[in-house]
Amino acid sequence: MAALKRFPLWSWFWLLFAAAYFLLPLYATLEFSLQTGAHSYGLGWYGTIIHDPEFRHSLLFSLRLALETVALSLVLMIPTVYGIHLWLPSARPVVEFISVLPFVVPPIALAVGVIGLFQGVPWFISSTQLLALLYVIQALPFTYRALDAGMSALDLHTLSDAAKSVGASWPKTLWHVVLPNLRTAVLAASFLTIAIVLGEYTISSLLLFNTFAVYIQHIGRTEAYSAAALAILSFGFTWVAMLAIFVLTRGRASRRPIAMVR
Repeated sequence: MAALKRFPLWSWFWLLFAAAYFLLPLYATLEFSLQTGAHSYGLGWYGTIIHDPEFRHSLLFSLRLALETVALSLVLMIPTVYGIHLWLPSARPVVEFISVLPFVVPPIALAVGVIGLFQGVPWFISSTQLLALLYVIQALPFTYRALDAGMSALDLHTLSDAAKSVGASWPKTLWHVVLPNLRTAVLAASFLTIAIVLGEYTISSLLLFNTFAVYIQHIGRTEAYSAAALAILSFGFTWVAMLAIFVLTRGRASRRPIAMVR
């Protein structure tokens, strides 16, 4: 009761208002997606989406792109952030400025610029590698800040000096000492990148790739009930990813005291 009294009534109002603002449209979409006729409900539209070959193709294609983007982003950014924290702290403002450029440059300008730059190399424009590289740029603000926050929480100088004292090179230090302590930051950066790739529409549509976001837009323009079902499925994918982050980071936190005792 004391905790409830310390929580102001006005705060309860805004909490309930935010919950209603978030849940009511979701409930309306869910109810609409379950309608199969007048006063009848079922999972027919979900079956239509799941059994659509284009749904599976676009989702698997976007997931493959997401994994490629995550791998490339981590390979590029983990050594970069590690080097900035350890050896080049003066370069941090420059890197932070570069990391926010994707917020300034619209995706449509980025896509049109890439098309104009590589118009003489048509095979590269039509390759999925180019799309993955562009997604790395789009995810840069989130990847950099997640890894930067994770490394800021570590005493990198002490860890690196201890590893160096036993003869470890900096790649071994990064792989065996620093990276295991960055599990939460790496997971956060990875799932944020996956969410960006699965939801990105402008670049993939201009480069004529049939990604999951392009498929969602096509269904939303042609089939109302299926579009509602697809929106609920997409929302479910997002929450599964967030739940995975919670479970993995919680498991990491629960194992930490045991490791310290050992």
